[in-house]
Amino acid sequence: MEFLHTFVQAHNVAISAGILLIAYVFIALEKIPKVTIALFGAAITIVLGLVSQSKTLDSGLDPHYFINFVDFNVIFLLVSMMIIVSIATRSGMFNWVANELLKLTKGRPVGILFALGLFTAIASAFLDNVTTVILIMPVTFFIAKKLDINPLPYLITEIFASNIGGTATLIGDPPNIIIGSVGGLSFMDFIIELTVPVAIILAAVLAVLFLFFKKDLHASAERMAEVANLDNSKTITDKWLMIRSSIVLGLVILGFILHDITHIETCVTAMLGASFLLFFEKPKEILEDVEWNTIFFFIGLFIIIGGVEASGGIALMAKWILNVTDGSQNAAAMLILWASGIISGIIDNIPYTATMAPMLAEIRNVMGAEYTLPLWWCLSLGACLGGNLTIIGAAANVIVSETSAHKGHPIGFMQFMKYGILIVFISLLFSSVYVWFKYLAN
Repeated sequence: MEFLHTFVQAHNVAISAGILLIAYVFIALEKIPKVTIALFGAAITIVLGLVSQSKTLDSGLDPHYFINFVDFNVIFLLVSMMIIVSIATRSGMFNWVANELLKLTKGRPVGILFALGLFTAIASAFLDNVTTVILIMPVTFFIAKKLDINPLPYLITEIFASNIGGTATLIGDPPNIIIGSVGGLSFMDFIIELTVPVAIILAAVLAVLFLFFKKDLHASAERMAEVANLDNSKTITDKWLMIRSSIVLGLVILGFILHDITHIETCVTAMLGASFLLFFEKPKEILEDVEWNTIFFFIGLFIIIGGVEASGGIALMAKWILNVTDGSQNAAAMLILWASGIISGIIDNIPYTATMAPMLAEIRNVMGAEYTLPLWWCLSLGACLGGNLTIIGAAANVIVSETSAHKGHPIGFMQFMKYGILIVFISLLFSSVYVWFKYLAN
């Protein structure tokens, strides 16, 4: 064991990076559940001594204690928002809003495309994109059946809209939660910096999708009338639950907005809201709806990346970025934006962001906060928008794809990618223009 310990310490950067790289490969291959890979990689990282198993050293606290690398701001924010959304969903409130929006279209297929895209994007910004597509898919299949048209144009639009809308806020997409926590960026920082470019990108993408799908969006007058006259009176299944959930969700979002005044962390605000709602529910039932696979995936991943950070690998990556770009903020921003967009479309954007965020924190230590600020937004835009590149680029994509195939409407990998390449290119192009004129042109 002494030989092994000596060998690991002598080659700790290579070994920790190797564990991360192997984990990436298996996550991308999707042959083994990613939570299993993350937890196994974390266990290996701890056993090899890349991070410490003990909280204390002889001289005091051990900074390399493995728990120190788990970002509990991210963990508690995710769990709390999952609880709030799970409880609110039971009232039927989100389906009611979707149905009312569809009725406004008068059953016109083109109008429904824009309505579903808009609803999905806005909901994804304040819930999360996975929850949003799970909510909207049953409505989508119902509408497509009523109109007697192919649901794929709507489903593909919802995938793109969910990833675009989720980019706009701190809580909309898991990569943003990581970026906000590591970068010290607030809920309002994301709203102020990203709402405008996301709105422009969404409008451009919906216009392009209309051109792609307009020939498939036709229905008879009788069938359009059925959708226009949807009975939405029984969609709300529990009025008091809806009122309670709406108030709590509104107050939680208000708490996020007022963070700079109250200095209460977003995870604590969300925990307050979630715990209050649990007083009126059976916690065991609600906690079954929490995506524990995702939570433990994050925990395992944080520990693996902690091994790379403790070994000095993250600092080397940051130094490499600065060397390649010759210290140029412009070059670093564009490199991170476009690399993030492409890589996040090929592998899961969560592990990618979890690796990149500490690296940007290291760059901030070297170059300062002002130099690094646009790089955080480039990482957010690239990682979130890049999820639209392939059908496995984001969790929402996979869920829609699997559900659609089960319903007899499979979305092929190449079929999706032919749209995804153009959508991501447009998204990154608009993002590049925004970042350039907002931060880099002066």
